[in-house]
Amino acid sequence: MKTTRRAFLQHLGIGAAGLWLGPSLADGRFARADTIGADGGLPRATPESQGVPSAAVEAFLDGIAASKHEFHSFMLVRHGNVIAEGWWAPYAAQLNHTMYSMSKSFTSTAVGLAVSEGKLTVEDPVVSFFPDDLPAKVDDKLAALRVKHLLTMSVGHAKDSTGLITPEENWVRAFLALPIAHAPGSEFVYNSGATYMLSAIVTRLTGQKVIDYLRPRLFEPLAIDGMTWQTCPRGNNTGGWGLSISTEGLAKLGQLYLQKGEWNGKQLIPAKWVEEATSFKIQQPLPATTRPARPNDRNDWVQGYCYQFWRCTHHAFRGDGAFGQFTIVMPEQDAVLAITSESPDMQGELDLVWEHLPPAMKDAPLAEDSATASRLQQRLSSLALAPEKSGKTSSPRASAVSGKLFAVEPNDLKIKAVSLSFDDDGCIFRVTDDQGEHAIACGLQKWAFGETDMPGTPPSLGLGRTVKVSPKAKVAASGTWTDDDTFEMTWRFHETPHHDTAICKFTEDGVTVRFASSIVRMNPNGKDPRPVLQGELITTKPSR
Repeated sequence: MKTTRRAFLQHLGIGAAGLWLGPSLADGRFARADTIGADGGLPRATPESQGVPSAAVEAFLDGIAASKHEFHSFMLVRHGNVIAEGWWAPYAAQLNHTMYSMSKSFTSTAVGLAVSEGKLTVEDPVVSFFPDDLPAKVDDKLAALRVKHLLTMSVGHAKDSTGLITPEENWVRAFLALPIAHAPGSEFVYNSGATYMLSAIVTRLTGQKVIDYLRPRLFEPLAIDGMTWQTCPRGNNTGGWGLSISTEGLAKLGQLYLQKGEWNGKQLIPAKWVEEATSFKIQQPLPATTRPARPNDRNDWVQGYCYQFWRCTHHAFRGDGAFGQFTIVMPEQDAVLAITSESPDMQGELDLVWEHLPPAMKDAPLAEDSATASRLQQRLSSLALAPEKSGKTSSPRASAVSGKLFAVEPNDLKIKAVSLSFDDDGCIFRVTDDQGEHAIACGLQKWAFGETDMPGTPPSLGLGRTVKVSPKAKVAASGTWTDDDTFEMTWRFHETPHHDTAICKFTEDGVTVRFASSIVRMNPNGKDPRPVLQGELITTKPSR
């Protein structure tokens, strides 16, 4: 009987791509997979081979489905192997995702590498790096400010500096001019401006933006590519936010820290720095938003702050970003979990993790459960955020307004005209402003994929005068007629956590367009900053 290469490799416990899939060593201990596969990805294995029941991952997915949390992806790594991964379409493995403050852990890594190269120490005064940007008088508190205080969010500011410095052109000068209310090191105040200063320090010392400094030292060894990072008006990476990277990129960072900085036999980050960067440094105050009566030992926001990492319950640590961008490292379980999502309740997401995953992780491989594993894989491959299916795919109004131009009353977006063009497959929504025409193509109760530079998109927290990486954003868009006169579109910007809703209400000779971002819709009292567009039917295009 002829033996195929695939069958032979499987007999040896090796996958078709040359990745070790065997469950354990002869004495029952787990076999550590190579850190990286031939294709640059982490090796894959079945959950059972790494001591995790497939049913536990199913229960985790059930918990997500029953919750209010909108997950976009997750990747679970045990003993160096990816044992479960999934993306809720239109999110996809090859796409980046906006990280918000998860970016901070990458900036911290850059600082650690610069320290290891002798370029600075955490005890260096911050004022020493920027002699040309200092205020006329350097008071005692500013003089006492050290790099370690930036790392631990203990600058001494009364509040986060981000909103105070980002309207300016020179963020460094604006930061150094702020009053310091408390002695540096004495109090924790979450401060994204402090992380920006770390980015600016790395650039001042190396002559490179953080993303470029990390490229040969972190991204290339970990086979991470395609990432982008916003910059300030002067060209420094924003540091505390603005990084976009893939889910597997998050998982690889977590795995590197789990392995104390070692990767494929090379020490990329000194183990001493990994320990220093992820150990308790300062106690956070109890957040005002914490639900009453939640015990501190179940509150992941009061376990202590490190160097741009957070301590967690369950003796874990994490990097995290707004709306649920996570790299969770669980040393006791030898596991890493990367998550991208949009949720107003990040503690609730962590609760799902702690409930379903660590308790299910066993100290020895389990017998393969082919039926459950097959069901899990099918479920993981079919995860999706479905377009809105209520309403109708057609309306008598569609043919009457299709291609017609509506002149728009003066508005803050400076939009002069809107139009919608319908056919059997979808709709193209267009607006015209001083810069020209901007469009989004929508499917009818199905996703249409494209890119757009539509004014006011994509939604974001709007952290000051940052420079966009690209003028166009990837978008998956769908529309439905909620009644004969109302066409509602969902624009899902699937390299960000967010989506937009645009509602077009037609009359015989006009249209009203209202916008609501997913950020606003999470807040019962939220109001979208974009104006309501009031359009009147015209027969000729307005002058630009």
